[in-house]
Amino acid sequence: MNKTKSNITSRIYKIRLKKGDTVMVRAGKYKGKTGKITAVHPKTNSVTVDGINVVKRHTKPNTKYPQGGIIEITKPILVNKVGLYDSVAKKPSRVGYQVDGKGNKKRILKTSGKEAK
Repeated sequence: MNKTKSNITSRIYKIRLKKGDTVMVRAGKYKGKTGKITAVHPKTNSVTVDGINVVKRHTKPNTKYPQGGIIEITKPILVNKVGLYDSVAKKPSRVGYQVDGKGNKKRILKTSGKEAK
C-alpha cells in the first residue's frame, strides 16, 4: 500500500497575536528588537514581523522584478520566539484572555494585566 499525503491532516495552530500588534523578539539573532506584525501564518505557527528576519534572495528577472538581482525579503518567525510588547514594563509579555460581565472576551498582557490593544 502506498501512503499518500491525503491521510495526513495538517494542523492549524491557534495564534493569539494579530496583524498590527507590536511584538518583541524573545530569542535568537534578533532578540530584543521590536516590530509590527504584517502577516499571521496559522498553518506554520509563525508570524511575519516588519524588519525582523530579513534575508537576501537572488532572483532572475521576472514580471515583478524586471531587473532581477539581489532583493531583501522578510521571512516568518516562530510564534514562540516573539511576545506582545508591553509598553509599561518595556518587555515582551504572554497573552491571556479575560471575560468581562457582559460576556465580551478581551486579550490581556500577563506581565501588567492591562488590556492589549
